[in-house]
Amino acid sequence: MTTEALTKAINLPCWKGTVYPQPLTGGITNINFIVEDDSKKYVIRVADDIVLHQVMRFNELAASKAAWSAGISPEVTYSEPGVLVLEFIEGKTLEAGDIQKRDMLERIVPVLQACHRDVKKHIRGPALAFWVFHVVNDYALTLKDAKSRMVDQLPALLAAAENLEKAIGMIEIIWGHNDLLPANFIDDGSKVWLIDWDYAGFNSPLFDLGGLASNCELSESDEEWLLENYYDKTVTDLLRHRYFAMKCASLLRESMWSMVSEIYSNIEFDFQEYTNTNLAAFKAQYKTFLSM
Repeated sequence: MTTEALTKAINLPCWKGTVYPQPLTGGITNINFIVEDDSKKYVIRVADDIVLHQVMRFNELAASKAAWSAGISPEVTYSEPGVLVLEFIEGKTLEAGDIQKRDMLERIVPVLQACHRDVKKHIRGPALAFWVFHVVNDYALTLKDAKSRMVDQLPALLAAAENLEKAIGMIEIIWGHNDLLPANFIDDGSKVWLIDWDYAGFNSPLFDLGGLASNCELSESDEEWLLENYYDKTVTDLLRHRYFAMKCASLLRESMWSMVSEIYSNIEFDFQEYTNTNLAAFKAQYKTFLSM
């Protein structure tokens, strides 16, 4: 938490009465607070653009508003450059173990479908695209410029990315969340909400499906169920192969995101360990992909 962010949170003109922001832990991109004024409880996200990660706050704001209009995310109650204030959702922040339960996965699939099919109907103004292979290539250039500790591994990682992109082929374009960590789902007891739209943009649905599976360590049977129920049809070998390629790509992107964050992030977090964990997962998944 920085003094500047706290001061900004306290002095927003939207509050009714005096507020005492409390740090909201867990994020590794933004500085977040919980605030309760004389009327309601809110979450404040304090963050500027992160060009290195292709996070642009105008896009996050547009996506957040559109997701609320689509009925899957909390309402944006106030915004200004570098600040986003949202309605606080009382509920349980999910963990991987929660999403591994079939009944929770059944509740999440309609949320993903609404994200992919309905949010784009409410997007206003310019909007970004999120193509994982562009992101990976851009990260590689950034890591080379910074003389990252991982530079020697970049040629093999870029070769893998090229192979995966060819395997995926032509895509259906939807509006993706593109950061389906378990903690970005909140269960209020009757409804599952999807939050944090930093990386939102036009993409393939396979990226969100693969990212959800890898982030939540879903079993093979649950992955098969996820594909069948998302697409409402029997999973073909071709779809399964393309999905697995995108799942590998999502792990590669997360690994390289962390490599860049090792160098440039000011958030207190062990990014090196996060890199090592995700890179090991990517290499294991990619080895399996090559044997398919």
